[in-house]
Amino acid sequence: MMLCWRRLDMTGLELLALKKEAAGVSAESSVICGWDGGFRLDHRWQLTPDWRAVSLRIRRWDASGEQVLTLEREGEGWRVNGERRPDLDGADEPDLSVTPFCNTFAIRRVPASPGASLTLEVAYVNGHDLSVARSRQRYEYQAPGRFRYIDLGLSKGFEADVRVDEVGLVERYEHLFERV
Repeated sequence: MMLCWRRLDMTGLELLALKKEAAGVSAESSVICGWDGGFRLDHRWQLTPDWRAVSLRIRRWDASGEQVLTLEREGEGWRVNGERRPDLDGADEPDLSVTPFCNTFAIRRVPASPGASLTLEVAYVNGHDLSVARSRQRYEYQAPGRFRYIDLGLSKGFEADVRVDEVGLVERYEHLFERV
């Protein structure tokens, strides 16, 4: 399955190839963005069959060169570029800022009933500089295919409506992304 999103807040486009198999889900994607001088970011995910991240590999290119980042789940914690990060212990999933793909992991876990919500800790990856920090988010169920995202951590106060398809993949993320 191929998915394409465009940025709503700046010039940018993403093309993601998604493959679901009995052993799990994998995704490979390229993001091209015109923000801050422009960059290209490739990200590759390995997920369990129930859409929990096992690993995330990122390569980012801009005018200053190339950066590489790897996140790997280790029990209840994470390794960043091979180094154990105790500050990320208990973080449920990675959240890569430049893609709506990772919102699917949480959205698929929110009960489909009025008033239901899910609050989780994430290993937030800033797509601009590939820094990784712990953050907190909440997803609230509104109606079939409709959720409210509320940032409770690094971008506290940011909220957005998120529309998804029957699999939980983002169709529109208010202010930021739209599937094309």
